[in-house]
Amino acid sequence: MPISRALVMTATAVAATATTTQLGTGVRESTIRLMTRLAGEHGAVNLSQGFPNEAPPLVMRLALAHAVISGQSPESVGSQSTDDLIKLIQSSCQGTSGTRDELNQYSPPMGRPDSRQAVSDYYSRLYGYDWSSDDITLTLGATEAMATALRTCCKPSDRVVIFEPYHELYPSQCHIFSLQPEYVTLREENGEWHYDFEELRRAVEGGAKALILNTPHNPTGKVFCRDELEQIVHLCLENRCYIITDEIYEHMTYDRREHILIPREFPLAREWTLVCNSIGKSASATGWRLGWCLTPPRITASYRGVHDQLVCMAPHPMQFAGIHYFGLPDDFFRKLHTRYRERIERTSEALIAAGFRVVKPQGAYYLFVHYRSVQQLRELDNMQAAMHMLINVGVAVVPGNNFYGKCSEGGNYLRFAVCRSDEDIDLAIARIKEKLTPC
Repeated sequence: MPISRALVMTATAVAATATTTQLGTGVRESTIRLMTRLAGEHGAVNLSQGFPNEAPPLVMRLALAHAVISGQSPESVGSQSTDDLIKLIQSSCQGTSGTRDELNQYSPPMGRPDSRQAVSDYYSRLYGYDWSSDDITLTLGATEAMATALRTCCKPSDRVVIFEPYHELYPSQCHIFSLQPEYVTLREENGEWHYDFEELRRAVEGGAKALILNTPHNPTGKVFCRDELEQIVHLCLENRCYIITDEIYEHMTYDRREHILIPREFPLAREWTLVCNSIGKSASATGWRLGWCLTPPRITASYRGVHDQLVCMAPHPMQFAGIHYFGLPDDFFRKLHTRYRERIERTSEALIAAGFRVVKPQGAYYLFVHYRSVQQLRELDNMQAAMHMLINVGVAVVPGNNFYGKCSEGGNYLRFAVCRSDEDIDLAIARIKEKLTPC
């Protein structure tokens, strides 16, 4: 199918927009969020940005409403039922404007003590692992947790190892802090994604100060197995390299794979591992911006200093409501993966039928697919293919080269985020079936 002049011009304009927003730091507007914006403008189903459009658990929403309306902490925080919270909200609505307010004001920079203890209890309960609340800091989402970790562990010109494809924030944060990304490439092999150990060894032994590890992995869905983690931990400890983990998809693993908490599995790594996480993905509360970081005791004070000066604190009402997230029943976390597995399978079937090459994800909720065998896309470059999907198919995706810093292989891939509602997924599948065919 000939590439329309309008499509080429639109793709060029989008690329120019990303380029002209660059500053001296080399940082630009997020391509992922750019595609979300374009999805709204063109009426496309948004499978570009990885945020759900379903509500957080009711008890969390009620706890947040109570925090904002009353401004006060009830006794026994986290133990209230939904009925209890509704009564508290109703009572607050009948109060006077002069009521003393706590929860809409500043919290301690590192987070409320009861909220940090809730994080500690969460790890004890779900992982059988003890991490003192004294070494837990509540952050402005996992994004800030990662940024603060990088600035705590590294100084300008230090090298940071990043597996590519990656989430775009990792190299962007490195550029903001004048750090040097060192990329290790994951490649398709026998239906899975693998790295080359020698490439990893050279990167770490080349003077790296930190390694960023995202598992389950965005965008490939790879879940790093124990043997791989053992290799990574051994290399990092041997070379005094910090491991900064991004674990926001910890409860989304498939086919009996398990997410492994590095400090628990490899105790010697505890002093060299910073665990970053967030309620955003698991609770469908990406807009709450509530994350946390588990830090080795010897660097907690430094981490909290950077956090304090960067953002001061995570939103206080969300900290309070987050206590109810950490107290959700075990079954909520154990069964969370079932919500997305069926959507992944249905979308995968439609994409394969259209000619995409799909590697089945082991975790998270993305499909990172090769598009060169799709008739309508095969001759288009990466951004043009994404724009064709947006304008002609009506499904917004992210061009694969957005996730690469060294390797050119990303130019053959598109990323689909299949975390949206069943209605959105059904509509996207129908459009793909109608508009795309295999070669």
